[in-house]
Amino acid sequence: MKYVDPHAHMVSRTTDDYERMALAGCVALTEPAFWAGYDRGSAEGFRDYFRLLTHTEPRRAAQYGIRHHTWLCINAKESEDVALARSVLAIIPEFLTAPGVLGIGEIGLNKNSKNELLIFDEHLELARRFGTLVLVHTPHLEDKLKGTRLIMDAIRNQGIDPGRVLIDHVEEHTVQQVLDRGFWAGMTLYPETKCTAQRACDIIECYGRERIWMNSACDWGVSDPLAVPKAAMEMRRRGHGEDLVRRITFENPCTFLSQSPNFRAE
Repeated sequence: MKYVDPHAHMVSRTTDDYERMALAGCVALTEPAFWAGYDRGSAEGFRDYFRLLTHTEPRRAAQYGIRHHTWLCINAKESEDVALARSVLAIIPEFLTAPGVLGIGEIGLNKNSKNELLIFDEHLELARRFGTLVLVHTPHLEDKLKGTRLIMDAIRNQGIDPGRVLIDHVEEHTVQQVLDRGFWAGMTLYPETKCTAQRACDIIECYGRERIWMNSACDWGVSDPLAVPKAAMEMRRRGHGEDLVRRITFENPCTFLSQSPNFRAE
């Protein structure tokens, strides 16, 4: 099986994980910038992180035949410090022309705060100015529906084409609204939180195959870099054919990501 994992935090994974993903059929992945598990204290810390995403990880992935792509931003948690966030936003354009950079992400909201919304909007301005794709993080369960609506309204107000925006971490109570407004929807497969393989298959069966994908979002926490091929096994167990499996795990990610000239699946 050939597949794409469109959201994987490989800076937190070992080289063994790259090997396991390659053996399972992963040919390409994308790595959004995210929270490092602690709040960084300066823009220079982010500059080093962006070098890691744009230079080190692509070389590490290439050893296993996987094409590595990335997204750049300051995440919602650290956006509470507006001065820091704006200093990070100022250096992002230095890296947007690096090979494999797809756009701005994963931006979004954590607690739906005023500062988060302010910096989210400034990220959107940057994406609009440079014509990049956007990958969005939605809040956790208690704030997800409200946050998803705030996010979609902000994107509409910026005049960004929803077809160039992936709204990630959708669940049963948000996926329909995301799709109805023309966005792409990402289902994040976690063993304990977000969306299990079984729930993801339920969502596909209820809401269809258009503008939707699955990802592992594997990071330092409880997560599985093989979540996508395992979900494909669940689809087969339910009797879905290889055409649908390929559509969700390979063709849909390629369709969205290929809107960037920097994306290559193989």
